[in-house]
Amino acid sequence: MSSSAISTEADSRATVASPVPAASPAAPHTLVENAAAYVIGAFLMSWGLTLLHAVGGVTGGLAGASFLVSYTGGLPLGAVFFVVNLPFYYFAVRRMGWSFTLRTLTVVGLTSVLTPVQQELVTLSGMSPWYASVFGGLCVGLGMIVVFRHNASGGGFGILALHLQDRYGWRAGYVQLGLDAVVILCALPLVEPVVVLASLAGVAVLNLVIAMNHRPGRYNGR
Repeated sequence: MSSSAISTEADSRATVASPVPAASPAAPHTLVENAAAYVIGAFLMSWGLTLLHAVGGVTGGLAGASFLVSYTGGLPLGAVFFVVNLPFYYFAVRRMGWSFTLRTLTVVGLTSVLTPVQQELVTLSGMSPWYASVFGGLCVGLGMIVVFRHNASGGGFGILALHLQDRYGWRAGYVQLGLDAVVILCALPLVEPVVVLASLAGVAVLNLVIAMNHRPGRYNGR
């Protein structure tokens, strides 16, 4: 046998024998990282809601339902957002566990508190509904991604979307898009058509951000 053949055979055996390095397990988030993420996520979501509220816009999910209740009843948006989420916590406990539910309750509570605070601190007038809706949707989407990656959600339909993604592999962004469309349709009698169209653009941006950045198996941090 030639020396080149011996060398090739030895290299082949070495390749087979060499173990493939195992992927490192995802390092869990620390308590401080989780706390910071919930504040940041709630801030982004509350800012997005503030932008939308300033132009009389809506969004999808229970946040959108909160807008509709707020507009028709003249109630504070933050308080309505917190209350309409309450029935979903039972579902969250049954399907996602107490840890996820308590984290989500924390995020929803922070968002409910920060929304009226931002409405008081910032004066918004003369904004284009298209700018407010698209940028507001972007902020809400980014905030949801932050809290998703720390094992929580922004409440409401987000709980259901995450459950269906974990259980059946359905993309959370697409699930929420379908649910959001129902809420937007309910807004048609209450909101000006141009604002509804702008709000639809904002919902599309929100869900695109989630669909692009929150896929099963892509991010394992907890």
